Amino acid sequence: MIRRWVVAAFAAWPLAALDAANVLVVENYNASISRQTAEHYMRRRRIPAGNLCTIRVTAAEEIERTAYAEKIEKPVAACIDRRPRGSAPVQSILLTIGIPIRIKGTGGLDGTMASVDSELSALYARRLGRALALEGHVVNPYFERAAGGFDQSRYPMYLVCRMAAYDFAAITKMIERSVEAVNRGRFVADMRGSAFDHQGDSWLLDAVSKLPRERVKVEATATVLEGEQDVIAYASWGSNDKSRKKRLSGFRFLPGAVVTEFVSTNLRTLERPPAEWQLGTWENHATHFALSPQSMAPDYLEEGATAVTGHVAEPYLHLTPRPAPLFQAYYAGATLAEAYYNSLPGLSWMNVLLGDPLCRLR
Repeated sequence: MIRRWVVAAFAAWPLAALDAANVLVVENYNASISRQTAEHYMRRRRIPAGNLCTIRVTAAEEIERTAYAEKIEKPVAACIDRRPRGSAPVQSILLTIGIPIRIKGTGGLDGTMASVDSELSALYARRLGRALALEGHVVNPYFERAAGGFDQSRYPMYLVCRMAAYDFAAITKMIERSVEAVNRGRFVADMRGSAFDHQGDSWLLDAVSKLPRERVKVEATATVLEGEQDVIAYASWGSNDKSRKKRLSGFRFLPGAVVTEFVSTNLRTLERPPAEWQLGTWENHATHFALSPQSMAPDYLEEGATAVTGHVAEPYLHLTPRPAPLFQAYYAGATLAEAYYNSLPGLSWMNVLLGDPLCRLR
């Protein structure tokens, strides 16, 4: 049974939200596309020149744990320490395409694998001397706590996002859409409509239950939504919806649109799949791309979305972004970085946000 609709009144987001002075942009000197992305983003978003951090690391998508610590975490910490006295605090770190996305390690709930982005979000706590285990995830202190805005003294972490897509042309479009974002359009939730999927479906319904009804579209049956218009946010099961057969949604996304889905491997790579590739099954290896038949998060950017969440390896359902705190904080005026981290139960895990941390619906 679908619960009765409840519309809550949202207060304006705190004026002290994240701004350009709080963002550290990280480029990889060894990847020209990384340097190009950093330069374009900083110019367009007017990021202070002192907020550029240049590291030298492999441009491969995977990195060993020891190399991550030496080539990424250590130099990023040094960049933060070198900023001039009196500078605004670094609250968000924006990684760029050409920096590894995944730290090699073991899988499972107690594994040591993680996304570079999520691992780096825990750097602030480690710099305070807190001992954080490498096995499993770290509890996110900011989870469902965004109503008062992000306060690093209360939430010892960095809001780490990544500016990346299949190519530089797509990245420039992401940035322009972020700048142009306006609070209009529909928040769309596509449930699987199965008793077996009650937990995930209840989260999808929660995502829109406290938003204005005229701004919402919900599909509560096994039907897969396609071709929706004027979409500002979209949450679904992606290719884990067995009724979905097509790789692309056919949606028309508005500037500022964010997408999230319950899919284990949708950011397994940033390589572009062949044009003829479509969703497949685990049993049929001929349908796999990059060792998986599942949907690809960057495809939504190709379709016009501004930001998308993803996973570099199996995150398990309970550690995927929760659509409700993401949508509701974003609708209320939080920056994308704040809204995203408000939706994450854990850090030092498999999660990544492809998008501009400063994107905000105005």
